[in-house]
Amino acid sequence: MSEASGRVADSTGNFVDRLAPVPLRPYLRLSRFDRPIGAWLLLIPCWWSTALAAMQAGAPIPNLWHLALFFIGAFVMRGAGCTWNDIVDRDIDPLVERTRSRPIASGQVSLKQALAYAVAQSLVGFLVLIQFNAFAIAVGVASLAVVALYPFMKRITYWPQIFLGLAFSWGALMGWAATFGSLDPPAFALYAGSICWVIGYDTIYAHQDRDDDALVGVKSTALLFGDRTKPMLGIFYGLAVALIAWAGALAGGGIVFARGLLAFAAHLAWQIRRLDIGDPAACLRIFKSNRDAGLVLFAGLSADAAVRALT
Repeated sequence: MSEASGRVADSTGNFVDRLAPVPLRPYLRLSRFDRPIGAWLLLIPCWWSTALAAMQAGAPIPNLWHLALFFIGAFVMRGAGCTWNDIVDRDIDPLVERTRSRPIASGQVSLKQALAYAVAQSLVGFLVLIQFNAFAIAVGVASLAVVALYPFMKRITYWPQIFLGLAFSWGALMGWAATFGSLDPPAFALYAGSICWVIGYDTIYAHQDRDDDALVGVKSTALLFGDRTKPMLGIFYGLAVALIAWAGALAGGGIVFARGLLAFAAHLAWQIRRLDIGDPAACLRIFKSNRDAGLVLFAGLSADAAVRALT
């Protein structure tokens, strides 16, 4: 197999393709290190929660050690989750244009190798997790049930995005738990808001595979919503903004937080306005832009904490 054919269909020209040692490339692709957007989207709720906890605690900045741990953990555990997803989907991925070049589907990595790699990544993630307090460790371990179930949901429900939201938003609980050793209403409100955000952006992502999914019998909100996608995105993105606003209010957020949330909301509105569900490349671009939207909100949360601590 040539190096070009070893690339995943929707990812070229990244550091994995250019710089990584050739024997490692299939494993890095299996972890989606060639497409880090998913790791960022897993990380951002962790950072939101850490900044929200700083607001509540009156700290001038989010806990930097926690931010670093979450960064490492998000990239490692997203890799483990993607590896597990591809193991579960090994009979479906060869039937879908965008996924047939994935390492397991294309034969670059065997099932046994993928299982061993998933275990190794999970062990690294566990080493990161045990740096937190006992309560946060328990919360983190509890997430594994949702992560394990998610790949099967597309076979039985048109709402797999809800289960992805439950998994990818777990960090909205983790930052708070790591700070306070408990879970309180602001964390739960943030978690609910993040779930709505994930349902929205993953619906956009799922429109890339809508036709293939229909042929192979895989379900998604993209298929369920169809031409009603834009108004449904308006509902879920609106709920996300409202619930995150509630979380910020419960934690004592002020005008700086409100401005950050407004910028976040404006970005989500821009996504809906620019979306063309018939253009897969545009769907991917808009989906990826959620990293920037999330970082804008994180900046607003962090800045609000700093202002409150100084006044």
